[in-house]
Amino acid sequence: MQLGAHVSTSGGIHTAIDRIEAIGGDCVQIFTQSPRAWRPTNHDPANFERFKERRAEARIGGVVCHAVYLINLASPNDDLYEKSVAALENTVDVASGIEADGVVFHVGSHQGAGFEVSLKRVVPALRKALKRCSETTWLLIENTAGTGDTIGRSIDELAALYDALDAHERLGICLDSCHLYASGYDVTNRAELDRLLGEVDQRIGLERLRALHVNDSKAPLGSNRDRHDNIGEGLIGEELGVFLSHPKLQGLPAYLEVPGTDGHGPDAEQVRKLKELHARAMKKRPGGSARRPGKSV
Repeated sequence: MQLGAHVSTSGGIHTAIDRIEAIGGDCVQIFTQSPRAWRPTNHDPANFERFKERRAEARIGGVVCHAVYLINLASPNDDLYEKSVAALENTVDVASGIEADGVVFHVGSHQGAGFEVSLKRVVPALRKALKRCSETTWLLIENTAGTGDTIGRSIDELAALYDALDAHERLGICLDSCHLYASGYDVTNRAELDRLLGEVDQRIGLERLRALHVNDSKAPLGSNRDRHDNIGEGLIGEELGVFLSHPKLQGLPAYLEVPGTDGHGPDAEQVRKLKELHARAMKKRPGGSARRPGKSV
């Protein structure tokens, strides 16, 4: 398993590689623009090339770009919808420019209209974004936590989106440990995790699982509250190792999205704790090893 984190791109997108290298990560996630603003960053194309050069020099594995949190591809508001589509397309363009492996995104909320109705907005938007994906850059739908209107809280909804998009060859998923826990999937229980991954394999295919977010949780199991906590400090605690050590998840890039020691995001201490937790869990996991199908990023 590649273990890394989300880091800042302040000073140029290429600086993310310096930061992830400095804190000991094997893979990196970034925003391509401010996560809380619509206006895209005007990147210097030279920085794209520098990013790729530094990635190779530092031997960084997986690279994903996270789309802005403002996106709602199901919004009935035309202005918000168009801004959301444009923001996702821009993220895909930048991700393709740096040869990232994927764009992780939250679909949004149907705001009471219902999941089936929301597909009429969401599917055309995602088809547009998928057309802009390169051969190496995928769209990765992230499972979510939150209220009942939030799209993607269950494997069933992720599978429905996958089916509605005709299993597009560059469409995958990203699973977040905290979001799963908040949505009622007990990632601390090996049998429950086996059932979850079995459902993913049956409905979507484990080869479409391309990235993981590894976060502890401040909120209880099934609370529908998305509150990340540092490794070992939340309610999942040491049992996050059950998720980290599952045989079918090995080989994947796993990204921290935690507050960090000083509240400014993942740092060297959190990466160290993640790697130590993974190592401990691998030593005591039941069932031995298993090979994941397909190719991971």
